[in-house]
Amino acid sequence: MTPLAARAHFAHDRRVAERESSRLVYSSGAGRVCPRCGWPAGNCRCSTRGADAPVPVRVVAKLRVEKAGRGGKAVTLVYDLPRNAAFLKELSRELKQACGAGGTVLDDAIEIQGDLRDRIRDLLLKKGFGVKG
Repeated sequence: MTPLAARAHFAHDRRVAERESSRLVYSSGAGRVCPRCGWPAGNCRCSTRGADAPVPVRVVAKLRVEKAGRGGKAVTLVYDLPRNAAFLKELSRELKQACGAGGTVLDDAIEIQGDLRDRIRDLLLKKGFGVKG
């Protein structure tokens, strides 16, 4: 492995990348490594670049309720939204305020605590979004 390739391969570990003649002998980390950035696939830095996609004129949101993995608590998931951080943050703030509930922003989705599909559907329709589910 050339020194330049070694640096790219060990980009996630600065100390290892600085040594030109080093190579990975053992790693306790399980899983795959991204070939582009060298970070573990689950924590890849490549996917966070270009995270702000343009917001289309007609946004269609999909709704569903999930309980799995949450100790029986229901959350309403608004998904298939544009991957635009500012858009998602603002929409999340409006939904949480209208529903009087907490929530979080995911990659291209918003989670609101509780089964609030009816309130969220009404709010999204008032904003001019298409709603499925």
